Amino acid sequence: MRLRTVSFGALVGVMLAAPMIAMMYAAQKWLKLSFPPFDLFDWMARLLPGPVVTFGIDRMVDVLLLFGASVSGTAKTAEQSMAIGLFFAGVVVATIIVFWYIEARDQAEWRGLGPLVGVILGIPAGLVTAYIGQSTLHPAVNFLWAFALFITWGNLTVKSGRRLLTVPTTTQAAVEDGDIQEERSVQVIDRRKFLIQMGVATATITVAGAGLGRTLAVSERERLENELAAVQSRQMPDMPPMIELPNEADPIKPALGTRPEYTAVRDHYQIFIRSQPTVIDGDTWELPITGLVDNPVNLTLSDIRDNYEPRNEFVTLSCISNRVGGDLISTTYWTGASLQDILAEVRPQSDARYMIIKSGDGFYETVDLDLINSDERIMLAYAWDGRPIPFDHGFPLRIWLPDRYGMKQPKWITEIEIVDEYVAGYWVERGWDKEARVKATSVIDTVSVDSVVEKDDQKYVPIGGIAYAGVRGVSKVEIEVFNTGQWYEAELRQPLSEASWVIWRVDWPFQEGNHDFRVRCLEADGTPQIEEYNPPRPSGATGHHHKSEVVEAKEA
Repeated sequence: MRLRTVSFGALVGVMLAAPMIAMMYAAQKWLKLSFPPFDLFDWMARLLPGPVVTFGIDRMVDVLLLFGASVSGTAKTAEQSMAIGLFFAGVVVATIIVFWYIEARDQAEWRGLGPLVGVILGIPAGLVTAYIGQSTLHPAVNFLWAFALFITWGNLTVKSGRRLLTVPTTTQAAVEDGDIQEERSVQVIDRRKFLIQMGVATATITVAGAGLGRTLAVSERERLENELAAVQSRQMPDMPPMIELPNEADPIKPALGTRPEYTAVRDHYQIFIRSQPTVIDGDTWELPITGLVDNPVNLTLSDIRDNYEPRNEFVTLSCISNRVGGDLISTTYWTGASLQDILAEVRPQSDARYMIIKSGDGFYETVDLDLINSDERIMLAYAWDGRPIPFDHGFPLRIWLPDRYGMKQPKWITEIEIVDEYVAGYWVERGWDKEARVKATSVIDTVSVDSVVEKDDQKYVPIGGIAYAGVRGVSKVEIEVFNTGQWYEAELRQPLSEASWVIWRVDWPFQEGNHDFRVRCLEADGTPQIEEYNPPRPSGATGHHHKSEVVEAKEA
C-alpha cells in the first residue's frame, strides 16, 4: 500500500467519521435513537475477559491521576470519550482498508463495492445496537438506523476513493511530455478542490450536529430533572426537603480542606457498566418478584413506599475499584424498604437460597437469603437526600447491602428472582471477589499549613481526613511522620451513622520541612487496617495512605 493511499484514506476517514458521530449524537438527543459508538463499546466490554476490562480501567485511572483529575468526577466522561475515540479510529482504519482495495483492484471489481462494504459493517453494528442499545424505540428501528449509516459511509468512501486514486491511462506515444505534466496538474487541482469541498461539507455537518445534540442534551437533562420532581410530588410528597445532620453540635470540627462530611448528591461518585445511565419511566415501572415464592408480586414504586415501613440511614458507599486514598467513596442519606419485610410478603419456599437481582442496564447480582434474613438494615432504596434517587444513580430502585462494596449493589432494579442455586454476579464472573466485603481504609485529605493554630505558645498544623470500615466502625485513627515511629492519635468526630465514615482530625506540632505523613485506623473491635499494599482487584485495595506536604513558617 502506497503512502498516498494511506494518507488519502486517513484524511477521508476523518472527514467521514466526524460528521457521522455528530449526526448520531443529534439523532440520539432529538429522535431518541441509539448511539452506536456507546453500544459497540459496551458490547466489547461485555465480551472481553475481566482482566482485560480491569486493565483498561486501571490505565484510564492512571491517566486521570497523572493529570490530577478527579476519578469520580471524570471517569465516566473519560470512558465515553474512549468509546467515541475507538469508533472514530475504527472508521478511519476501515476507510484506509477500502482505499487499499480500490488501489489494488481493477475498476471492474469496484461494482457494488460501496453497498457491500456498508453491509459488511452495517449488519453487525445494527445487530449490536438493536440488542444492547438503550433507546426506547423498537430494536428494528435502531438496527435500520445503524445499518443505513454504514451503507451511506460505504458509498461515500468508495466514491471518494475513486475520485482521489483513479489516474486516467495515457501512453508516452500518444502525448508529449508537456501534456503529461498538464494532465497531472489538472489531477492535483481536481483533488484539492474535491478535498476542500468535502472538508467544508463535513465541518458544517459536524458543527451543526454537535451543536444541535448539545442543545438537546441540556434540554433533556432539564426534562429528566422535571420528571423526577414530578415523581416526587406524586409519589413522595411528604419527604423532607432538607436532611439534618445528627452531629452538628459535635465540638470536633474538621480540619480546613477535609472533604464534606455529607456528599451532595450531584457530587456522589458514579460507576456503572454502560457508557450512559439507564433511564426508566417511574410511572410505568413495576418490580416482579418471582421464582421459589408462594406469593409472587409485582410492586410499583408507590407499593414499596406506602406498604412498608421506611428505613432511613446515612450510608457511605465505596467502589471496589477505589484505590488507596481515591475518591470513589461518598456518603448520603438513603431511604427505602427493608428487604426482610418484602421477603415476608412473598414468602420464599423451603428450598429457596438466593435472590438474583437484575438491572435495566444488564447488570445482575446474587444475594444470599441468609444474609438478608440476618440483617434488617438491608433495604431496597428509593430515595437519596429525601428525594427520588436520580436517574443517573439508579432510579427508581437500588439495593443497599451494609459492609459490601458497590459492585454487589445493583441499581435500576427491574426484576428479582428467588432461586435455589447460586449464580455468579456480573463482576464475580469477571474475576472479582464473591463477598466483596469492605476493607478498612483511612485517608489524609488535608495538611492544612495555611490554618496553623496556636495552643499554649505551641503552633499546630491541622491534619484531617476520613476513615471507614463499613458497619464495623472505626475506634481509632493515628498519623505518623513517615518512618519516625511516632504516631499521633486523632480526634474522631461523631459519625453520621454506624454505616458512615468518620471524620478525624490531628493538630500536629509544627515542624518546618518537607514531611511525608501516613495514616492508619483500627476497626471498632481493635482489628488494625491492613498495612500491606494490595491493588483493588479482586477484593478491594489495602495499604496505608501517604501525603507529602511542605511545612514552613509564614510571616505574620
